[in-house]
Amino acid sequence: MDRLQAMSVFVRVVETGSFSAAARLIGIGQPAVSKTIAQLEDRLQVRLLARTTSKLSPTDAGLRFYERARSAIREADEAELEARGAGAGLSGRLRVSAATTFARLLIVPRLPEFLARHPDLNIEVLLDDRVIDLVSEGIDLALRMGELADSTAVARRIARGRRSVIATPAYLDRAGVPSSPADLMAHEAIVYSQLANSWTFRKNGTEASVVVTGRVRLSAAEGIRAAVLAGMGLTVNSDWMFAPELESGAVRRVLTDWELPPIDLWAVFPTGRLASAKARAFADFVEGLF
Repeated sequence: MDRLQAMSVFVRVVETGSFSAAARLIGIGQPAVSKTIAQLEDRLQVRLLARTTSKLSPTDAGLRFYERARSAIREADEAELEARGAGAGLSGRLRVSAATTFARLLIVPRLPEFLARHPDLNIEVLLDDRVIDLVSEGIDLALRMGELADSTAVARRIARGRRSVIATPAYLDRAGVPSSPADLMAHEAIVYSQLANSWTFRKNGTEASVVVTGRVRLSAAEGIRAAVLAGMGLTVNSDWMFAPELESGAVRRVLTDWELPPIDLWAVFPTGRLASAKARAFADFVEGLF
């Protein structure tokens, strides 16, 4: 194995935290990964990894080498992409991670258009509401909404969406239409347990904060949708999550003269890796949809 390949293996071991995870990601056997790291340490005459029974972590020398190796790999990748040329067609497999409901409603139905542009490309979409580790899962691009938990993530904002108070006409006929944010405290709210239930509304320079409450709390957007569409209450959510129903009139916005903080859609790329041409092309495609 040449020097750049050995550096690449080391970077993957550091990022995944184990020989076995790095081996799966690279597509070689675990013994080959262990042997490569041993040869690298022997050549450098320094211990790069501290090994315990539970995990691997870089030593001080290993951490410095990791930063340099990652930079060298990035430069090599950029040189290769430039040599291939921007006009080269996309091929191979693209792995994308996205929240289940968001992808089902707004991304998956548009995939035929993207695939038609790139007939040699296969796409695998991992539908998961959790924030997963992109490196260990071999993800090329994640679509994430809201604030990014990891401030060091390699990301770019590709869209900004509106948040609204949303309910079915049947619920509003039964419970009444709120005319101010304070009225929401008297309503049955469908609460998304992964987000705060305190909201600040703004109108003409005035702010009004309210804590919404309800008997039903759900941990997934699909459950929020089902509960709202069943007329169980109202919700504060992104318009994206109810796009078909807002268009058809199955749900409606209320308090439309008040503004809620918008929600951002991010394209997130694996830390320490150059974003592939496939990932960048898909991020551009999704940005165009919005």
